[in-house]
Amino acid sequence: MPSSRSLAALVGIVLSGLALSACQDQASGQVVARNGLRLVETLSNPSIHGCHRFPEGVTHVNNQTQSSLLLYTTPDCTVPQGGQSTYLDIGAADQVVSATGLWRSFSFAPE
Repeated sequence: MPSSRSLAALVGIVLSGLALSACQDQASGQVVARNGLRLVETLSNPSIHGCHRFPEGVTHVNNQTQSSLLLYTTPDCTVPQGGQSTYLDIGAADQVVSATGLWRSFSFAPE
């Protein structure tokens, strides 16, 4: 029976590895977006890949994840000519200044 135990151990290791690698594609925690005092969206464990679009423009973003964010005033995570993105660190909150306009999307900053 040693071979069946070895096979079971190997299967367990493979499954653990798959579970751990799947978690690396997500930011652990929440991104909370508000427009004024009104809650617009709460994203739990969002994917760290790609652009995330808010359903509407937001004035406040709380980054309660374990990864840093980049906030954009465009819906497609691009920086408009003459503009810039806003860096939001782990565990930080930020609100729009009137000169930039509302935030419409975010992506995760490269680590």
